[in-house]
Amino acid sequence: MNKTELIDAIATSSGLTKVDSKKALDGYLTAVKAELKKGGKVTLVGFGTYSVIAKKERTGINPKTKTPIKIAAKKVVKFKPGAELSLK
Repeated sequence: MNKTELIDAIATSSGLTKVDSKKALDGYLTAVKAELKKGGKVTLVGFGTYSVIAKKERTGINPKTKTPIKIAAKKVVKFKPGAELSLK
């Protein structure tokens, strides 16, 4: 499912127009990004939790030349699914 298909699904299930559904989705994404950039986390009970973790610098291997390379430290977004999102 891509963003356009998600907007269509939101509009269908919520009764909102596609324009309002796009605004709602964009607002959600903006709010989540802003909170994660501050180092916070976003918890949606039953759905899951978005958080930021720091990955340490590490050594990798260039697959083409087989020489070791340094992979810089960075922060990445982690998502932990909630119980209701389980696909059992």
